[in-house]
Amino acid sequence: MVNMKAALAIVMVFVGCCSNVVFLELLVKIDPGSGNLITFLQFLLIALEGFLFTSKCGTVRPRIGLKDYTILVVMFFVASVCNNYAFDFNIPMPLHMIFRAGSLIANMVMGILILKKRYDFSKYLSVGMITLGIVICTIVSGTKVQSTQVLKNAADEDPVAVFFWWTLGIALLTLALFVSARMGLYQEVLYKRYGKYPKEALFYTHLLPLPFFALLAGNIWEHIQLANASEPHHIAALGVSVPITWLYLLGNVLTQYVCISSVYVLTTECSSLTVTLVVTLRKFVSLLFSIVYFSNPFTVQHWIGTLLVFVGTIIFTEVVGKVRTALSPAVTTEKQKKVN
Repeated sequence: MVNMKAALAIVMVFVGCCSNVVFLELLVKIDPGSGNLITFLQFLLIALEGFLFTSKCGTVRPRIGLKDYTILVVMFFVASVCNNYAFDFNIPMPLHMIFRAGSLIANMVMGILILKKRYDFSKYLSVGMITLGIVICTIVSGTKVQSTQVLKNAADEDPVAVFFWWTLGIALLTLALFVSARMGLYQEVLYKRYGKYPKEALFYTHLLPLPFFALLAGNIWEHIQLANASEPHHIAALGVSVPITWLYLLGNVLTQYVCISSVYVLTTECSSLTVTLVVTLRKFVSLLFSIVYFSNPFTVQHWIGTLLVFVGTIIFTEVVGKVRTALSPAVTTEKQKKVN
């Protein structure tokens, strides 16, 4: 029997996450530096939802200590800010998406260094493929770097300066990868110590960082003003005009909530294999949609790099072997029925 709740969650993962990427790219094209504003609004909505439905307005005590959550939150905040600022350093959306798909590399490196883990040959092969894919895409993108700044005349940009800021953007993405990997390992330790409470972790990792945004208040306020000054869009049903950036922000925040909530439902209804397949396919579909819909430049070298990244990801997660193992009992049963 089909698990309708799981099936709906899979559909909503694709709808929510892929739509979120569309709204994000629309926002980045208007204002590349709006990442902190986007993240702040996402955190605020998820924190409000968690406060009402997870902590029951503060009446439910956390099962994991706030000190542990604080350490987790600092890493989460640093990774989010680095990923956001990368857009402001001449990093195009496709490269950003491909680069973040290399989180497996960072996780493996951190696992070897911190937890002294050892892996099978297939793991090293997959990580090698992913690394090569990212290097190819990065080098190809680096040969045609363009400024993403909207507050300056792109014709006046010095190519050397543009390339310099691009290298800083790559450095930010790299830092974010390894910080995220360290955060994942720390989460693993916390879950082993306290048990798994994903909804609680989701709430506190979005609630506790909110005060940190005070450090970015100037940047957030600047981009609020840019959002207010964006082209107005008339909403006939309401009879009002709203700056287009705010409509994109609303769409981005709501779809982000749908995306995260659906992934959580999927983890409670399906095996890790199904979740891994869905998330991996979702990333690939988002990338293809970004290229086709927004006419982003994508060369043969980009395709080769992308293929290496996603094939490497599938090898890393052992999808083929797990599918074969999952199907083998069914095949054996069919053979026994025929014999009988």
